Amino acid sequence: MKKLILTLWALVSLHAFSQTVYSVNSKYDADVKVFVASSKYDADLVVYKCSSKYDATDNKGLWFFVSSKYDAKKKIYFCDSKYDADLIIFFSDSKYDAQWRSNAKKSLMY
Repeated sequence: MKKLILTLWALVSLHAFSQTVYSVNSKYDADVKVFVASSKYDADLVVYKCSSKYDATDNKGLWFFVSSKYDAKKKIYFCDSKYDADLIIFFSDSKYDAQWRSNAKKSLMY
């Protein structure tokens, strides 16, 4: 019984801190407005797109894009200008590059 409770608690806590995101079409529906930079040195956050929601843990820049806004922890809108954005990100091809470059904006994704 203890193992079952611990397993359920682990699954719930994993989902609670996962970085599941959904891309919305309107900035008014978004929790965070995002601009994609062309260089990781211009970004506040380097993001890696995970292939599984179980890989997208914590607030480290490991994102999993879900197909429903109800399954997402954050709804994001991709801006055309960095001046309209709350957060500037860079998409990396490597999971190990995912990290915050500016801790001042880390609270946007909690």
